Amino acid sequence: MNWDDLRLLLDVSRHPRLADVAARTGLDATTISRRLRRLETDLGLELFERTPKGHLLTPAGQAVADKAEGLEHSAAEIASLSESEGPLATGRVRLGVTEGLGSLLLAPAMARFAVQAPHVGLDIIAVSGFVSVPKREADMSIMLTRPKAGRLKVRKLSDYVLHLYAHPDYLARTRAVTAVADLAEHDLIGYVDDLIYSSQLRYHEDIAPGLTPRFCSPSIVAQWQMAREGAGIAVLPHFIAGNDPQLVSVLPEAVSLQRSFWLAVHEDVHATSRVRAVGDFLDELFADSAARLTGAA
Repeated sequence: MNWDDLRLLLDVSRHPRLADVAARTGLDATTISRRLRRLETDLGLELFERTPKGHLLTPAGQAVADKAEGLEHSAAEIASLSESEGPLATGRVRLGVTEGLGSLLLAPAMARFAVQAPHVGLDIIAVSGFVSVPKREADMSIMLTRPKAGRLKVRKLSDYVLHLYAHPDYLARTRAVTAVADLAEHDLIGYVDDLIYSSQLRYHEDIAPGLTPRFCSPSIVAQWQMAREGAGIAVLPHFIAGNDPQLVSVLPEAVSLQRSFWLAVHEDVHATSRVRAVGDFLDELFADSAARLTGAA
Protein backbone atom coordinates (compact mmCIF):
# COMPACT_ATOMS: atom_id res chain seq x y z
CA MET A 1 0.00 0.00 0.00
CA ASN A 2 1.35 3.38 -1.07
CA TRP A 3 1.01 6.45 1.21
CA ASP A 4 0.77 8.68 -1.87
CA ASP A 5 -2.27 6.66 -2.96
CA LEU A 6 -3.86 7.24 0.43
CA ARG A 7 -3.27 10.96 0.10
CA LEU A 8 -4.88 10.78 -3.33
CA LEU A 9 -7.87 9.04 -1.75
CA LEU A 10 -8.20 11.97 0.64
CA ASP A 11 -8.04 14.44 -2.24
CA VAL A 12 -10.82 12.60 -4.08
CA SER A 13 -12.90 12.28 -0.90
CA ARG A 14 -12.77 16.09 -0.58
CA HIS A 15 -13.20 16.81 -4.31
CA PRO A 16 -15.23 13.99 -5.91
CA ARG A 17 -14.73 15.08 -9.52
CA LEU A 18 -11.46 13.75 -10.92
CA ALA A 19 -11.05 16.85 -13.08
CA ASP A 20 -10.91 18.96 -9.92
CA VAL A 21 -8.32 16.66 -8.34
CA ALA A 22 -6.31 16.69 -11.55
CA ALA A 23 -6.21 20.49 -11.50
CA ARG A 24 -5.04 20.47 -7.89
CA THR A 25 -2.43 17.72 -8.15
CA GLY A 26 -1.13 18.04 -11.71
CA LEU A 27 -2.00 14.39 -12.39
CA ASP A 28 -4.28 13.49 -15.29
CA ALA A 29 -7.66 11.89 -14.59
CA THR A 30 -6.58 8.54 -16.08
CA THR A 31 -3.62 8.30 -13.70
CA ILE A 32 -5.79 9.21 -10.72
CA SER A 33 -8.37 6.57 -11.63
CA ARG A 34 -5.66 3.93 -12.12
CA ARG A 35 -4.07 4.69 -8.74
CA LEU A 36 -7.41 4.53 -6.96
CA ARG A 37 -8.11 1.12 -8.49
CA ARG A 38 -4.62 0.00 -7.43
CA LEU A 39 -5.39 1.06 -3.86
CA GLU A 40 -8.68 -0.84 -3.97
CA THR A 41 -6.83 -3.92 -5.19
CA ASP A 42 -4.14 -3.59 -2.50
CA LEU A 43 -6.76 -3.31 0.24
CA GLY A 44 -9.27 -5.74 -1.25
CA LEU A 45 -12.01 -3.14 -0.73
CA GLU A 46 -14.35 -1.14 -2.92
CA LEU A 47 -13.55 2.41 -1.81
CA PHE A 48 -15.56 4.52 -4.25
CA GLU A 49 -18.87 4.49 -6.01
CA ARG A 50 -18.44 5.96 -9.49
CA THR A 51 -21.40 8.30 -10.11
CA PRO A 52 -22.26 11.21 -12.45
CA LYS A 53 -21.45 13.52 -9.53
CA GLY A 54 -17.99 12.03 -9.16
CA HIS A 55 -16.27 9.43 -6.97
CA LEU A 56 -18.27 9.05 -3.75
CA LEU A 57 -16.88 7.09 -0.80
CA THR A 58 -18.43 3.75 0.05
CA PRO A 59 -18.74 2.89 3.78
CA ALA A 60 -15.43 1.01 3.51
CA GLY A 61 -13.90 3.97 1.70
CA GLN A 62 -15.07 6.34 4.44
CA ALA A 63 -13.47 4.13 7.09
CA VAL A 64 -10.17 4.15 5.18
CA ALA A 65 -10.39 7.92 4.64
CA ASP A 66 -10.95 8.48 8.37
CA LYS A 67 -7.79 6.51 9.17
CA ALA A 68 -5.84 8.24 6.42
CA GLU A 69 -6.86 11.64 7.84
CA GLY A 70 -5.37 10.54 11.15
CA LEU A 71 -2.11 9.70 9.39
CA GLU A 72 -2.20 13.03 7.56
CA HIS A 73 -2.70 14.84 10.85
CA SER A 74 0.21 12.97 12.48
CA ALA A 75 2.49 13.70 9.53
CA ALA A 76 1.60 17.39 9.71
CA GLU A 77 2.31 17.45 13.46
CA ILE A 78 5.73 15.89 12.90
CA ALA A 79 6.52 18.38 10.14
CA SER A 80 5.41 21.28 12.32
CA LEU A 81 7.71 20.38 15.22
CA SER A 82 10.76 21.97 13.62
CA GLU A 83 8.73 24.79 12.11
CA SER A 84 7.08 25.76 15.38
CA GLU A 85 10.36 25.76 17.23
CA GLY A 86 12.61 27.12 14.51
CA PRO A 87 13.78 30.74 14.72
CA LEU A 88 13.06 31.60 11.08
CA ALA A 89 9.67 31.56 9.34
CA THR A 90 10.05 29.84 5.97
CA GLY A 91 7.82 28.13 3.44
CA ARG A 92 4.57 28.96 1.66
CA VAL A 93 1.10 29.72 3.01
CA ARG A 94 -2.17 29.63 1.08
CA LEU A 95 -4.67 32.22 2.34
CA GLY A 96 -8.29 32.23 1.19
CA VAL A 97 -9.95 35.64 1.32
CA THR A 98 -12.98 37.46 -0.05
CA GLU A 99 -12.35 39.18 -3.35
CA GLY A 100 -12.73 42.78 -2.21
CA LEU A 101 -10.62 42.36 0.90
CA GLY A 102 -7.91 40.47 -0.95
CA SER A 103 -7.74 42.93 -3.84
CA LEU A 104 -8.16 46.23 -2.01
CA LEU A 105 -6.59 45.67 1.42
CA LEU A 106 -4.24 42.67 1.36
CA ALA A 107 -2.66 42.91 -2.08
CA PRO A 108 -1.44 46.51 -1.59
CA ALA A 109 0.19 45.43 1.70
CA MET A 110 2.37 42.69 0.18
CA ALA A 111 5.48 44.89 0.09
CA ARG A 112 5.11 45.34 3.83
CA PHE A 113 4.70 41.59 4.33
CA ALA A 114 7.80 40.92 2.20
CA VAL A 115 9.87 42.95 4.66
CA GLN A 116 8.32 41.38 7.76
CA ALA A 117 8.60 37.76 6.57
CA PRO A 118 11.27 37.65 3.85
CA HIS A 119 11.34 33.86 3.60
CA VAL A 120 7.59 33.18 3.49
CA GLY A 121 5.66 32.93 0.22
CA LEU A 122 1.97 33.83 0.31
CA ASP A 123 -0.76 32.71 -2.09
CA ILE A 124 -3.74 35.06 -1.77
CA ILE A 125 -6.77 33.19 -3.13
CA ALA A 126 -9.09 36.18 -3.61
CA VAL A 127 -12.28 34.88 -5.22
CA SER A 128 -16.03 35.48 -5.20
CA GLY A 129 -16.61 32.69 -2.71
CA PHE A 130 -14.69 30.76 -0.09
CA VAL A 131 -11.92 28.21 -0.29
CA SER A 132 -12.26 25.47 2.29
CA VAL A 133 -9.71 25.11 5.07
CA PRO A 134 -11.20 21.79 6.33
CA LYS A 135 -10.85 20.40 2.79
CA ARG A 136 -7.23 21.64 2.72
CA GLU A 137 -7.86 24.03 -0.17
CA ALA A 138 -6.09 26.63 1.96
CA ASP A 139 -4.03 26.75 5.16
CA MET A 140 -6.06 29.67 6.47
CA SER A 141 -9.08 31.64 5.30
CA ILE A 142 -10.72 34.97 6.12
CA MET A 143 -14.48 34.40 6.25
CA LEU A 144 -17.67 36.40 6.75
CA THR A 145 -19.17 34.00 9.29
CA ARG A 146 -17.55 32.09 12.12
CA PRO A 147 -17.21 28.44 11.04
CA LYS A 148 -18.77 25.98 13.49
CA ALA A 149 -17.28 22.70 12.27
CA GLY A 150 -13.91 21.28 11.30
CA ARG A 151 -10.51 21.03 12.93
CA LEU A 152 -9.94 24.76 12.98
CA LYS A 153 -8.54 27.52 15.12
CA VAL A 154 -10.82 30.52 14.69
CA ARG A 155 -10.58 34.12 15.83
CA LYS A 156 -12.24 37.39 14.92
CA LEU A 157 -10.11 39.82 12.93
CA SER A 158 -12.34 42.88 12.68
CA ASP A 159 -15.76 44.35 12.13
CA TYR A 160 -16.37 46.40 9.00
CA VAL A 161 -19.19 48.61 7.75
CA LEU A 162 -21.00 49.04 4.45
CA HIS A 163 -22.99 51.97 3.08
CA LEU A 164 -24.85 52.88 -0.08
CA TYR A 165 -22.74 54.61 -2.74
CA ALA A 166 -23.42 56.16 -6.13
CA HIS A 167 -21.75 58.42 -8.69
CA PRO A 168 -22.92 62.07 -8.48
CA ASP A 169 -23.96 61.98 -12.16
CA TYR A 170 -26.37 59.11 -11.45
CA LEU A 171 -27.92 60.97 -8.52
CA ALA A 172 -28.21 64.16 -10.59
CA ARG A 173 -30.26 62.52 -13.35
CA THR A 174 -32.61 60.48 -11.12
CA ARG A 175 -35.19 61.04 -8.45
CA ALA A 176 -33.80 62.37 -5.18
CA VAL A 177 -33.07 59.80 -2.47
CA THR A 178 -34.24 61.27 0.82
CA ALA A 179 -35.48 58.10 2.54
CA VAL A 180 -35.04 54.33 2.34
CA ALA A 181 -38.43 54.01 0.63
CA ASP A 182 -37.07 55.99 -2.33
CA LEU A 183 -34.61 53.19 -3.15
CA ALA A 184 -37.42 51.13 -4.72
CA GLU A 185 -37.49 53.65 -7.57
CA HIS A 186 -33.76 53.41 -8.30
CA ASP A 187 -31.38 51.12 -10.16
CA LEU A 188 -29.68 49.08 -7.47
CA ILE A 189 -26.47 47.08 -7.83
CA GLY A 190 -25.85 43.82 -5.97
CA TYR A 191 -25.07 40.11 -6.01
CA VAL A 192 -26.56 37.44 -8.28
CA ASP A 193 -29.04 35.87 -5.89
CA ASP A 194 -28.39 32.18 -6.61
CA LEU A 195 -24.61 32.72 -6.54
CA ILE A 196 -24.52 34.31 -3.08
CA TYR A 197 -22.09 32.21 -1.05
CA SER A 198 -22.87 33.69 2.39
CA SER A 199 -26.08 34.94 3.99
CA GLN A 200 -24.03 37.92 5.19
CA LEU A 201 -24.09 39.23 1.61
CA ARG A 202 -27.88 39.60 1.43
CA TYR A 203 -27.61 43.31 2.12
CA HIS A 204 -30.77 44.53 0.42
CA GLU A 205 -32.98 42.33 2.60
CA ASP A 206 -31.53 44.10 5.64
CA ILE A 207 -32.18 47.54 4.16
CA ALA A 208 -35.85 47.08 3.18
CA PRO A 209 -38.12 44.16 2.21
CA GLY A 210 -38.52 43.64 -1.51
CA LEU A 211 -35.49 45.60 -2.73
CA THR A 212 -34.15 43.85 -5.84
CA PRO A 213 -30.96 44.88 -7.65
CA ARG A 214 -31.23 45.61 -11.36
CA PHE A 215 -27.54 45.08 -12.12
CA CYS A 216 -25.89 42.05 -10.52
CA SER A 217 -22.51 40.35 -10.34
CA PRO A 218 -20.91 37.80 -8.01
CA SER A 219 -17.87 40.12 -8.01
CA ILE A 220 -17.79 42.99 -5.50
CA VAL A 221 -15.12 44.65 -7.64
CA ALA A 222 -17.47 44.55 -10.63
CA GLN A 223 -20.26 46.06 -8.50
CA TRP A 224 -17.89 48.81 -7.41
CA GLN A 225 -16.99 49.59 -11.01
CA MET A 226 -20.68 49.71 -12.01
CA ALA A 227 -21.33 52.29 -9.29
CA ARG A 228 -18.25 54.32 -10.27
CA GLU A 229 -19.54 54.56 -13.85
CA GLY A 230 -22.99 55.74 -12.80
CA ALA A 231 -25.03 52.57 -13.33
CA GLY A 232 -26.86 52.83 -10.01
CA ILE A 233 -26.61 52.63 -6.24
CA ALA A 234 -24.47 49.88 -4.67
CA VAL A 235 -23.93 48.54 -1.17
CA LEU A 236 -20.15 48.65 -0.75
CA PRO A 237 -17.71 48.23 2.13
CA HIS A 238 -16.31 51.48 3.44
CA PHE A 239 -12.76 50.18 2.91
CA ILE A 240 -13.50 49.97 -0.83
CA ALA A 241 -15.67 53.01 -1.48
CA GLY A 242 -15.28 55.33 1.50
CA ASN A 243 -12.36 57.26 0.02
CA ASP A 244 -13.25 56.87 -3.66
CA PRO A 245 -13.52 60.40 -5.14
CA GLN A 246 -15.90 59.15 -7.82
CA LEU A 247 -18.54 58.04 -5.30
CA VAL A 248 -20.68 59.73 -2.70
CA SER A 249 -22.48 58.11 0.21
CA VAL A 250 -26.26 57.80 -0.06
CA LEU A 251 -28.42 57.89 3.10
CA PRO A 252 -25.35 57.41 5.34
CA GLU A 253 -27.32 57.93 8.55
CA ALA A 254 -30.22 55.66 7.58
CA VAL A 255 -28.27 52.79 6.00
CA SER A 256 -25.20 51.45 7.78
CA LEU A 257 -24.59 47.70 7.81
CA GLN A 258 -22.01 45.94 9.98
CA ARG A 259 -20.32 42.64 9.21
CA SER A 260 -17.25 40.81 10.55
CA PHE A 261 -14.14 39.08 9.25
CA TRP A 262 -13.10 35.79 10.89
CA LEU A 263 -9.77 34.02 10.47
CA ALA A 264 -9.91 30.21 10.32
CA VAL A 265 -6.65 28.23 10.43
CA HIS A 266 -6.30 24.47 10.10
CA GLU A 267 -5.19 22.84 13.34
CA ASP A 268 -2.43 20.96 11.54
CA VAL A 269 -0.55 24.12 10.61
CA HIS A 270 -1.64 26.80 13.09
CA ALA A 271 1.54 26.44 15.19
CA THR A 272 4.00 26.56 12.27
CA SER A 273 6.26 29.57 12.05
CA ARG A 274 5.12 30.46 8.52
CA VAL A 275 1.43 30.50 9.48
CA ARG A 276 2.17 32.43 12.66
CA ALA A 277 4.03 35.01 10.55
CA VAL A 278 0.98 35.47 8.29
CA GLY A 279 -1.33 35.62 11.32
CA ASP A 280 0.81 38.30 12.99
CA PHE A 281 0.86 40.28 9.74
CA LEU A 282 -2.94 40.11 9.45
CA ASP A 283 -3.42 41.22 13.06
CA GLU A 284 -1.20 44.26 12.47
CA LEU A 285 -2.79 45.09 9.12
CA PHE A 286 -6.33 44.96 10.46
CA ALA A 287 -5.39 47.00 13.53
CA ASP A 288 -3.76 49.66 11.35
CA SER A 289 -6.76 49.65 8.99
CA ALA A 290 -9.45 49.92 11.70
CA ALA A 291 -10.61 53.37 10.64
CA ARG A 292 -10.76 52.36 6.97
CA LEU A 293 -12.76 49.24 7.83
CA THR A 294 -15.25 50.75 10.22
CA GLY A 295 -15.43 54.34 9.01
CA ALA A 296 -14.53 55.60 12.48
CA ALA A 297 -12.80 58.95 12.62
